[in-house]
Amino acid sequence: MATQEEEPQRAAWDNKVQFMLSIIGYSVGLGNIWRFPYLCQQNGGGAFLIPFMIMLILEGIPLFLIELGIGQKMRLGAVGVWNTIHPWLGGLGVASCTVTFFVTLYYNVIITWCFYYFFNSFRSPLPWSYCPERFNGTISEPEPECIRSSETAYFWYRDTLDVSPSIDDLGGLKWWIVLCLLLSWLVVFFIVMKGIQSSGKVVYFTSLFPYIVLTIFFVRGITLKGAGAGLMHMYTPKVEKLLNPNVWLDAATQVFYSFGLAFGSLIAFGSYNPPKNNCVRDVILVSITNAITAIYASLVVFAILGFKAMSNVDKCMYKNKVTLMNNNLLSTLEISQDLYDAKIKAANASGLSLLECSLQKQLDQAAEGTGLAFIVFTQAIVELPGAPFWAVIFFMMLLSLGIGSQIGILEGMLSCIFDIDFFKRIRKPYLTGFVCTICFIVGLIFASGAGEYWLKLFDSFAGTIGLVMIALLEMLAVMFIYGHEKFTQDIEDMTGYRPGLYWQITWRFLAPAIMSCILVSSIIFRIINKSVYSAWDKDKGETVEKEYPNWVMGIAVAIISSTVLPIVLVFLLRRFQVVKLDVDIHQGAIRRIDTTVSTKEMIRDVDVDEYDSQEEFEEEEDDRGGKSFKMEVMEF
Repeated sequence: MATQEEEPQRAAWDNKVQFMLSIIGYSVGLGNIWRFPYLCQQNGGGAFLIPFMIMLILEGIPLFLIELGIGQKMRLGAVGVWNTIHPWLGGLGVASCTVTFFVTLYYNVIITWCFYYFFNSFRSPLPWSYCPERFNGTISEPEPECIRSSETAYFWYRDTLDVSPSIDDLGGLKWWIVLCLLLSWLVVFFIVMKGIQSSGKVVYFTSLFPYIVLTIFFVRGITLKGAGAGLMHMYTPKVEKLLNPNVWLDAATQVFYSFGLAFGSLIAFGSYNPPKNNCVRDVILVSITNAITAIYASLVVFAILGFKAMSNVDKCMYKNKVTLMNNNLLSTLEISQDLYDAKIKAANASGLSLLECSLQKQLDQAAEGTGLAFIVFTQAIVELPGAPFWAVIFFMMLLSLGIGSQIGILEGMLSCIFDIDFFKRIRKPYLTGFVCTICFIVGLIFASGAGEYWLKLFDSFAGTIGLVMIALLEMLAVMFIYGHEKFTQDIEDMTGYRPGLYWQITWRFLAPAIMSCILVSSIIFRIINKSVYSAWDKDKGETVEKEYPNWVMGIAVAIISSTVLPIVLVFLLRRFQVVKLDVDIHQGAIRRIDTTVSTKEMIRDVDVDEYDSQEEFEEEEDDRGGKSFKMEVMEF
């Protein structure tokens, strides 16, 4: 689709391995570690794999091929691709770039936290393995806030975040987080400063190292006491859960976000491929890898969490035995389980208050996201012999996963910027440095005492409704404006494989229907349910739910609007021929494209009228005996 003069200037992967590792590193991210296991636990254990695989086949893989295939065919970033398909759709690329900007801001903060924990992992004992002491007069005693919560929770909320009581109170910048945030952006800048010429070298480490660490943890984890209980708890299928429509919605949403769809990154990655690359095979391989990685990571996580649960039960039982001994109901700590159960039953009957030591209750304590990585999993690491070593490799793994995904996310945004003619005059390292600097400055809000609350706000509103809407419009644009027959022919021309009935049904009917359901349900959920966040209460030593203030919700609405507004704005500017207010948001030209008869009137209506007949339309016979209409290149 690009002109012969411009095509050689397009960056290209050094080899196929580099491309595959880059796209796997982008798709396989932190969500595979701390989101998928949680969903399995909450949505029927092993039964959740059924809706997950179905949604993977019906939703994820079809849209994955559309983005990768259209990028490879046109050899453009997201902005250029949608302008090429039709000028009215130019806002799709801008919207995708806007969403990517918001996600880039907070995703790098997660890498920042991982850096902080990584540096602290070299201390022995680990700083989250004990409560700090404070002086009460002349007496040294453990910090009360730590006693009320736990060692790992205290280190996360107080030492790491120094968290504010609410989102209203920013609490000032935390210098240690600011320094780690600066380090994160410097690392990302040096990786992406030259595009795939520099980032392509790093993916050999960021994509492969997590699998090495997962394997090490898996081998160690399955040998630990309680690992079997953790795995049984997670993967025991609860088939009745499949009757709940929310389970299917969770599966569809997880598939959508695990692939990183609609960010523009997959389009950019595809555009660096040679025209005859077999993108269908790539899509299938990456999809299988993504699914297997999520399941494999779940095995590792719940083996370790099973060990942690069993350790907590043993500690609980020890405290009960001490209590029984202090009340002369037990003469020794070394007793059988049956005798212990009998003594507990007798003590409860006599009114003695004892702790409930339930393995099932421990396993039912679900956690996801930062809570799983920085509180629950760190507690399990403390129990392992040689804890600092396990902490170091665990946070190195999270850093690799996070940086691998961040490279892909940022590449999607930068490819859109580099495809704008004005910015092509600026050297890539300078422009990349400017973008990273802006992101660092704006991202300082996440380095404040309320930083985690703001991150959750961005995560809840920036990358949800807007992304799903963009993905839905992308599929509809390719299928019904660009034309499903033309796209099918493009895939056959590039790969030698003609997409059959499965692809046609999912592209044109099932995948759009699934994404429409996700979009509608997400909007209804936001309207019906009050938006809340978990704030740390130091007096209780736990998190409490609070409603977002109205001014914060105003910012949330602005974030969502900014991801949707470009689509509407560009459409209106070009539909109603407001040429003076229009901007050049692609490569200095609307490229020559072949169109089907069904889009003839759309093209003529826009380009003949809007641009004062500066376009020259030609009618030619195509190879299949049909007629095609060409829109000539026009320099603004």
